[in-house]
Amino acid sequence: MLMLVSPAKSLDEKTPVQTPLHTQGVLLKQAAKLIDELQLIGPDEIGQLMHISEKLSELNYQRYQDWQLPFPPEQAKQAAWLFKGDVYQGLDAYSLSEQGVDYIQTHLRILSGLYGLLKPCDDMLPYRLEMGTKFVNQKGKDLYTFWGAKITELLNAELAHQNSKTVVNLASMEYFKAVKPKLLNARIITPVFKDWKNGKYKIISFYAKRARGLMARYAADNLLENTEDLKFLMSMVMALMPNHPVRPSGSLLAKLQNRCKVTI
Repeated sequence: MLMLVSPAKSLDEKTPVQTPLHTQGVLLKQAAKLIDELQLIGPDEIGQLMHISEKLSELNYQRYQDWQLPFPPEQAKQAAWLFKGDVYQGLDAYSLSEQGVDYIQTHLRILSGLYGLLKPCDDMLPYRLEMGTKFVNQKGKDLYTFWGAKITELLNAELAHQNSKTVVNLASMEYFKAVKPKLLNARIITPVFKDWKNGKYKIISFYAKRARGLMARYAADNLLENTEDLKFLMSMVMALMPNHPVRPSGSLLAKLQNRCKVTI
């Protein structure tokens, strides 16, 4: 079983990481080619391209200018610990056990506009480049064209190595569009997380994002190897509990069953 998540805009560059494991992304040569082109554009163009503030434009311009291989050790950080958005608050990699870290390194992959596909412990430099950015590059009109089938091919290699035929898609639509389902040698399962509000179940972005990370965390805490086991998560994924691991009592479980719904 391989789980896919999106990256995050917000980053945590300062908190120390508990694992000594550092790995290197497989698609760094392709990332370097993107950087070569990104280094040619100025802050104003970056701001227009990404619809971000002047301050963020200047920050990311400098990030592109400073990007280099090999990564300076004092600037690089493992992906699952550098990303800080709602998904990663649900995952809470900082509190994973050694077994949990090993689990996500095997079973979790992060889709990225710049790096293509990352393992949780792959080192990376801070950046901002969303997959949906219409950045015209040497290969075409956007990043989907740039990455083509490379991400899918890498996923197929990972699946073959694991002898697995299942992908659990916890990524956003924007990022999963970088995967080519018809070429993927796997069954794709896309959980839908809904919260009870105003008399009906509906997707609430904040809770749904947190729940994606919490599902990956639940799988890591319990070392799950198949999607059937994920069904136990259906009543507890909506980030209603502040602490991990997720093992609610019977009474709390009953309350959660009335509040949220997950379709797998």
